[in-house]
Amino acid sequence: SWVRQMRKHTLLIVYFLIQTSLLVVAPRLVKSFIMSLLTIGTVAFDALETPYGKTDKIIGGSCTYIALSSAFFLPRVNVVAVVGDDFPQPYMEMLTSKGINLDGLQIKAGEKSFFWAGKYHNNMNSRDTLVTDLNVLADFKPEIPSSYQDCEYLMLGNLTPQVQIEAIQGLNKRPKLVVMDTMNFWMDVAMDDLKRVLTMVDVLCINDEEARQLSEQYSLRTAAKMIMAMGPKTLIIKKGEHGALLFQGDRMFYCPALPLEDVFDPTGAGDTFVGGFIGYLAKTDDISFENMRRAIVHGSAMASFCVEKFGTERLFEITEADLASRVNEFRELASF
Repeated sequence: SWVRQMRKHTLLIVYFLIQTSLLVVAPRLVKSFIMSLLTIGTVAFDALETPYGKTDKIIGGSCTYIALSSAFFLPRVNVVAVVGDDFPQPYMEMLTSKGINLDGLQIKAGEKSFFWAGKYHNNMNSRDTLVTDLNVLADFKPEIPSSYQDCEYLMLGNLTPQVQIEAIQGLNKRPKLVVMDTMNFWMDVAMDDLKRVLTMVDVLCINDEEARQLSEQYSLRTAAKMIMAMGPKTLIIKKGEHGALLFQGDRMFYCPALPLEDVFDPTGAGDTFVGGFIGYLAKTDDISFENMRRAIVHGSAMASFCVEKFGTERLFEITEADLASRVNEFRELASF
């Protein structure tokens, strides 16, 4: 009958549309699932004191914050780091519960984990380091498991430039994107190695003070040109509560920081920021300047959550709805 024929044709059209959609969507889903991100840095203990209170030893380290932030965007994040046998198993289970692969975490028997203690001043922009015990970090050599060798995205947390070089050289093939963080201490004591690793990366992420020291220029725009001439084609300059700048060639983008009612603890905010940045890029598998602008906003949103509680606590609580709402706040803050 006519009705039966129409039903048959309608089913065929629906079937065709579903099949066509799957052909388009399925590869993207598979790609996002297998897209490999490797982060190399520190997994450590922190003891923190701010005007809002203090903590005993809690989980910290650059690699921890980066991995937790990027894992929000990806089903799996691979980690290379080192701890002592004093690092609690429950802490490791907390990380693996978020999709963080610890196959590359070295556990040194009879040794202690890296430990840092700090006290923040009332303005939260400055702090005093009370204790720095390198322990296992003193002779850390990155060992990259064979299962990590296919990584498309590599995030080098703040480590000695020599370790960062060894990490890049430890990969069988160059990743699609290499991002690195560093600090002014390495500019003081290891500038030659730092300049060498800069020639090996795509994106450098530093703060405004470090950018001025590295370039010996006060103007951040001039500093950016000089630093990009050292190797990285893209530069991110973090400005704390004043946001972040993204430079690539002659292009520039500014993302403001979201004004928050309370900042409990700024520890790890910079690492959370760059973790969100590279996590978003890996999820979308798009390293264009336009997508990096979006990644900066998502990284800033993740960092804004990090400071709301002590240490990594807030990063274990964020939902997709939380992030969508926070990104929308950034959108409303900056659009005109």
